[in-house]
Amino acid sequence: MAEGLSLITSALGIPLWIFFFILIWEMVWKLLAMWKAAKKDSVAWFICLMLFNTAGILPILYIYVFSKLKKSKKPEKSKKSKK
Repeated sequence: MAEGLSLITSALGIPLWIFFFILIWEMVWKLLAMWKAAKKDSVAWFICLMLFNTAGILPILYIYVFSKLKKSKKPEKSKKSKK
């Protein structure tokens, strides 16, 4: 396993500790954003956050920008009974 990680980091040209830092950074933000998306019943955002690895950029944007946008709901028409 250590050989595989050193192969990856040498191919990317980054030290191993930076690789692990980015990995942990991504997991923390992704889990927070996915938790928030699940609580808000945002299935599309949950799936996007699950599929795309963006080093924390997409999860941070979701938490601080997109989750605060309110969905516009059409006002329901009141049904008046005719007597």
